[in-house]
Amino acid sequence: MNCRNLSSIVWISLLVNVVIMPVCLYAEEYSLGDLYRIGLERAERIKISEEDLYIAERGKDKAMSLLLPKVSAFGSYTKYNEEKRGATGAIIQPDKDTAWGLRADESLSLSGRELTALGISRENIIKSRYDLYAVREAYLMNIALAYYDVLRVKKALDITESNLERLTKYRDAAQKRLKIGEVTKTVLLRAEGELSGARSDYVKVKNALELAKAVLARIVGIKTDFHLKEELTEHVTIPSESSYLEMALSGRADLKSLEIQKKIAEDLVQFTKGAYWPTLSVSGVYAKADQSPETPNLVKERTYGLVTLNFPFFEGGLRVAEVKEARAKERQSALLYEDYKKSIGVEVQSAYLDLVTQKGILKFLEDQLVYARDNYNAVAKQFEFGLSQSLDVMDANTLLVTAERDLAAAVYNYQVAVLRVKKATGTLLKTVAGDQP
Repeated sequence: MNCRNLSSIVWISLLVNVVIMPVCLYAEEYSLGDLYRIGLERAERIKISEEDLYIAERGKDKAMSLLLPKVSAFGSYTKYNEEKRGATGAIIQPDKDTAWGLRADESLSLSGRELTALGISRENIIKSRYDLYAVREAYLMNIALAYYDVLRVKKALDITESNLERLTKYRDAAQKRLKIGEVTKTVLLRAEGELSGARSDYVKVKNALELAKAVLARIVGIKTDFHLKEELTEHVTIPSESSYLEMALSGRADLKSLEIQKKIAEDLVQFTKGAYWPTLSVSGVYAKADQSPETPNLVKERTYGLVTLNFPFFEGGLRVAEVKEARAKERQSALLYEDYKKSIGVEVQSAYLDLVTQKGILKFLEDQLVYARDNYNAVAKQFEFGLSQSLDVMDANTLLVTAERDLAAAVYNYQVAVLRVKKATGTLLKTVAGDQP
């Protein structure tokens, strides 16, 4: 083979590697912090909540406009079909008539309900900020759940691969012992059956991993081809349940939002009752007019002011119904607030007990895995030398697989339990991004 052919083969090999292996070369690797940051930037749900905050801010502008005078310009042109004169010859209807001018109007309720509306709009902005904070915090929790779900399934895939390797060795050992007549063919058939079951489990877990990665990619807004950096929280000190509940009642953004909503409902009662008060309207007008031909009583320029007091006495029971409706909504807001406080108490208790449980079982499951691994190694070695039965090997392997899966699930359940406590107490977003509700 000459040098030219050798060079061509090298270049073709490099080209094939570049084409076939781009996934391996360019797959992104993300930590949990990276996923948090990307999710907060790209999530449609968060952007929707941000638009709600923008709408609330524009609502304040609308409420402010009610306190400012309205300035308008007007103009008219009238063309009559004929000119008319009186008995004395004076013009009483000109051929054409034009008028224009400026007008300023201000209308306020004597109850000050416009000021109440402005206060409600400001409170609604605060409420929308709390809602946005709560949405962001809930979204971070969804990211964390999907992140640890991918790690859990990946760990399950590793366990399944290890199980395949062990069962393959066991099947090979059974074949050797069958050849020398130490075991019957049923032992080999049992080994082949267990190995086939493990292969089936491998396919299912592998597909589950692809699904878990797709769910995480959808939540965060990234491509499905990625790797994850495993980040595990160290064991935390668990304070009392009452301290967690106190943190939740003082720090939960969604509870603060409901508190503002209750205040808004109270203000809406006052706003609605303001309809019983009269409305004062003030207007200032500058007007000019022109006629052709002019009538004797034409006033070409006028400037005047107008004050109007409107006091509706009867509107068919509309105001009474609106006030009763506002009071009912006020009662609803108060009940919803109290009900949500109770729900938070249950949520905190559930998260607290789950954290205590997961932390407590970790040590026992670690010990169980050590015992199960030593037991399997001993039984497998005995089987190779004919000192144990195939059923002993299967029992030992099942115990080992169960211990590995239970410990892996407990490790990731503990991480999720830590985050759930932070979510329940309203401190998750604060610890992740440093934001305050």
